[in-house]
Amino acid sequence: MKKILTSLALIGLVAAGTGAAGTQAIAAEEAHNAAAPTHFPIDEPKEMSWSFSGPFGTYDKGQLQRGLKVYKEVCSACHSMNLVAFRTLSDLGYSDAQIKSLAATYTIHDGPNDAGDMFDRPGKPSDHFPAPFANEEAAAASNGGAAPPDMSLLAKARGVERGFPQFVFDIFTQYDAGGPDYIHSLLTGYDQTPPAGMVIPEGTHYNPYFMSSVSLKMPKPLSDGQVTYDDGAPQTVDQYARDVAAFLAWAAEPHMEARKHTGFNVLAFLLIFGALVYMTKRKVWADVAH
Repeated sequence: MKKILTSLALIGLVAAGTGAAGTQAIAAEEAHNAAAPTHFPIDEPKEMSWSFSGPFGTYDKGQLQRGLKVYKEVCSACHSMNLVAFRTLSDLGYSDAQIKSLAATYTIHDGPNDAGDMFDRPGKPSDHFPAPFANEEAAAASNGGAAPPDMSLLAKARGVERGFPQFVFDIFTQYDAGGPDYIHSLLTGYDQTPPAGMVIPEGTHYNPYFMSSVSLKMPKPLSDGQVTYDDGAPQTVDQYARDVAAFLAWAAEPHMEARKHTGFNVLAFLLIFGALVYMTKRKVWADVAH
């Protein structure tokens, strides 16, 4: 009996040791995965509440105006918006005089003139937002070798694929704010500490929401109190990120509200047309024996 009890005790010790070793191995593997992730972004973007999301969403013009201010005072130093014309800012609630005044604050490199020379002139409402650099090579040279992307369509070009079952629900909720969600999370994700053991390349900045690698060249662009708002909105990084993300959503799809309005008109027409076809069918075949 004593031998049996001793054997059972030894088996228990071996099992305990094996279990502990397995637990340690799992912990080590998890730590390794955290330090060397194989998929990006490391953290999924936070799903925000936007006035323009969903089938009934509309743009908040006050928020768009604040977002334009953030772009002008912060983002435009590095990022272009080559596809956005000044005249389209009328959608944000600006008058023609305000748009002319805003456009005139920009210098446009134009030409050639009658003498064949290029020249600089004040901007006009028909002009597009000028790029901060002469070309992509100059942009890359001024930003550590990585040219900042153009922001005209950024809210549509960026967005993290949502896995199962989220993408199924998105079909019914008409979720279409992946780009703004990603931009907001990226702009607010700079103050986090990387996992122990993670190697951050020199000259880059850790951001768990970046969709390409563990870090990116762009340093933290926003700080509290950086941009002054005239409407009393909070002057915080979170609010700046919300506003500029909404503005970029409008820049990427300025006709969203008209598109939704047209869609509702089409659906209403189809419903009425379907009802008329059904009643016509009932009328035509009412006296026909079946």
